[in-house]
Amino acid sequence: MTWNVYLSGEIHSNWREEIKDGIEKENLPVAVSAPVTDHSASDDVGTDILGEEKETFWKDHKGGKINAIRTRTLIEQADIVVVKFGEKYRQWNAAFDAGYAAALGKKLVVMHPEEHTHALKEVDAAALAVTKTPDQVVDILKYVTVKE
Repeated sequence: MTWNVYLSGEIHSNWREEIKDGIEKENLPVAVSAPVTDHSASDDVGTDILGEEKETFWKDHKGGKINAIRTRTLIEQADIVVVKFGEKYRQWNAAFDAGYAAALGKKLVVMHPEEHTHALKEVDAAALAVTKTPDQVVDILKYVTVKE
């Protein structure tokens, strides 16, 4: 069996690459998917395809809906959803993805720094594991996917 793992959340660091490298190094039966992580491409997709908007709300509305086609489909197809909350920015989209995954009954793994523990207590409560590093995520994937 190949496990489908969706990597949601923070886009300003290389955590996804670290997890992908760990999966490859361990030769795990895992296929990885993710949202569009090019910030400009993600923000501008709605107006690039559907036309310009004078108000930021409507620009974001168009882009958010098109991005949701990808994110919701990949979350629905995932066996495990990993959501990383970073240090710098509020990731409302990550919180939404975590809630959506939990509502669908997906296996949820959350990653965030210690200082976010209180703010994310409800998200953490829905997760099957709360991690701090990409290596911990790889170790979980190794444990759950490798037959002994």
